[in-house]
Amino acid sequence: MMSRTSLEEEEISMLRSEIEILMNERQSLLNIVGAAAVFVANLDSDALPDDACEAARLLSSSLNDLPEETLREALEKIQAELAGGERRQDH
Repeated sequence: MMSRTSLEEEEISMLRSEIEILMNERQSLLNIVGAAAVFVANLDSDALPDDACEAARLLSSSLNDLPEETLREALEKIQAELAGGERRQDH
């Protein structure tokens, strides 16, 4: 059995760091997607100016293009945060 060289160990360490960065970014993106989905769902398009309505349509279309599982995970994540915020406001 061969032992790892310091170069291999350094590469593994760099890959682990990169994976951690990507996972953190994914969590942030899920927060953004979830908040955007809730925001769009609660918009009154009749009350929006045309430019804002077009931006909302573009956002809605982008959200709909996401895989269903990703969108569901994002919504669950943001709903949990919103529920937590409501509990904090009650106290």
